[in-house]
Amino acid sequence: MAGQASISTEILARYAADAAREVDGVRGFADSPLPRKHAVRVSGENGAVRVELHLVTEWGASIPAVGRLVQERVREYLRQMADVEPAAVEVVVDAVGPER
Repeated sequence: MAGQASISTEILARYAADAAREVDGVRGFADSPLPRKHAVRVSGENGAVRVELHLVTEWGASIPAVGRLVQERVREYLRQMADVEPAAVEVVVDAVGPER
């Protein structure tokens, strides 16, 4: 019996969040005050998966470098864990955390 499995966008969002947390310079995720708008969003349209992450970076971290590393890590993690190649991984830095 041939079948096809699918992974929910909620699970993919959790994987993407886990991957982003592993990157140095990521302090956390920015919460949205809007209903049903989460810090990590995954959409799947026409077979293409798109990931959007809203981050808070560490004070003094290079935002472009952190963004690139998050994109790379999320792509790698989703390939390994879910056999998914995202069409896009968009990183939005909403805030910079205060010095610790």
